Amino acid sequence: MGAAGDMLTAALMELLPDQESFVRELNGLGIPGVVYKAEKSVKCGITGTQMIVSVNGETEEAGDGGHAHDHEHSHDHDHSHEDAEHAHDHEHSHDHEHGHEDADHDHGYVHDHGHEYEEHAHDHGRSHAGGNGEHHTHDHHHDHAHHHHSSMADIRRIVGNLTVSDKVKEDILAVYALIADAESKVHGVPVEEIHFHEVGSMDAVADVTAVCLLMERLHPDQVIASPVNVGSGHVHCAHGIMPVPAPAAALLLQGIPIYSAAAETELCTPTGAALLRYFVSRFTKMPVMRVQKIGYGCGHKDFETANCLRAMLGDTEEPADSIYELACNLDDMTPEAAAYAQEKILEAGALDVCMIPAQMKKSRPGFILLVQCREQDRDSILPLIFRHTSTIGVRMHECRRFVMNRHAEKVQTPFGEVRRKVSEGFGVTREKYEYDDIARIADEKGISLAEVMQALGDNR
Repeated sequence: MGAAGDMLTAALMELLPDQESFVRELNGLGIPGVVYKAEKSVKCGITGTQMIVSVNGETEEAGDGGHAHDHEHSHDHDHSHEDAEHAHDHEHSHDHEHGHEDADHDHGYVHDHGHEYEEHAHDHGRSHAGGNGEHHTHDHHHDHAHHHHSSMADIRRIVGNLTVSDKVKEDILAVYALIADAESKVHGVPVEEIHFHEVGSMDAVADVTAVCLLMERLHPDQVIASPVNVGSGHVHCAHGIMPVPAPAAALLLQGIPIYSAAAETELCTPTGAALLRYFVSRFTKMPVMRVQKIGYGCGHKDFETANCLRAMLGDTEEPADSIYELACNLDDMTPEAAAYAQEKILEAGALDVCMIPAQMKKSRPGFILLVQCREQDRDSILPLIFRHTSTIGVRMHECRRFVMNRHAEKVQTPFGEVRRKVSEGFGVTREKYEYDDIARIADEKGISLAEVMQALGDNR
C-alpha cells in the first residue's frame, strides 16, 4: 500500500472509535486478493498506526507501502508510478484535513463545526513500492510477466463489485479517473489503453477505497491541507529515470502549492496527488480550530524526522459570511407584476427574494421587497429592481450572517432513490428530504405528502 495512502488510512482510522471493526470491514469489501492489517508503530518517539496491505500474499516491494502502480500502455509491462500515496483526504466544510507524510508536515486540519478535523499526512517519500517517505526510486524491473494487468475497465468492474455505498464507488472511480487521465496525457495514449500491474493496481485500489470509505465515515465539512512536500531526487521506472515529482504526479499537482524539502525521495505519488486534488478544498496553514481528536499514520521507513502523518479532527473558527440586503416599498404594483420582478431578480443570482405585506402611506396595502445577495451580484441586481418594479429608491445595508454547513445526498428508500438535504453546524444537525422528490412519489403512488414522509420515517 502506498505510504501516503496507507499512512493516510491509518491516521484517519485512528479518528474512529473502533479501529478493529473498521479493519474487518475493509477486509470484507471484496477487493481481489487484498488483505489489510493494522499494527502499532513508533516513529521518533511518536506512537501511531501502520497499515500493511498485501495482494495475494505479497506486498509491494518497497516496503513502505508504496503503490508501485505500473501504469502501462499497450500492455507493455512498463511501470509508470501510480502510487496511492498521499491520500490527502481533505475536505473543508469546516473540516480540514492536512497531512503530509513527513513528520514535519504536521498538517491536517479538519474543522468541522462539530465535525472532524483530519490531517492527511501524505506519506511522502516512499519507494515506488513503499510510500512513507521512501524513495520512489524503485526499480520495477522485476519480472511481472506472471501477473495480470488491469485496465480502467477492469478497475471499474472491481469497484462495481465492492460492498460499499454508491457514493464511495463514485469517489473511488473519480480519483482513479484523475490518475488515468494524467497517465494518459504523460504517455500520449488513450485512457482506456492505460494498464496497471496487478499488485500495484490492487494496492492502489486498496488505498483509495480505504480513504474514500473513511471520508464517508468521518464526513468532514471541509478538508484543508498544507502545501505539499513533493520530495526531491529521481525515481527509477521502466520508462527510465525521472525527476521528482514523477510526470503524472506533477500534472495532478498543477495549481496546488508544492515545495521540496527533507530527504531525497519521492514524497508525493500520482495516487496521492489525485486524492489531494479530489478531496482538498484549499491548501493553507492550519486554521484556528478546536481539536477534538488526533490520529497518526506511520510509514514503513525511518528518517531524521518522524515518518508519520497526523490527522486532526475539530471545529474551526470560521468568520461569519457577509451579504447585502436591498429593500424598497411598493404600493402601486399588481401582484402579478411583483411576482414577475421576484422571478427575474432570483434568476440574476439573488440568494433570496421575498415580498412582505405592509400598510403603506395613504392607507394603501402594499409590499416591502427584500432582496438578499452577495457583494459580487449587488451591482447587477440593483438595476433589475428599478427595471421590474415601480420603486424610485432602494435601501441597502451590509449584513453579517452565520450559516450551517449544507450538502445534498442521495439515499435509498422503499420508494427508490430520494434526495436529502443535510445541514450541520453549531452543534446541530438537520435532515430534510427534497420536496420535489416527495411530491413526485406522492403523485406516483396516489398518496399524500404526509404519508410519504411517514413511510420515510420523517415526522415533520
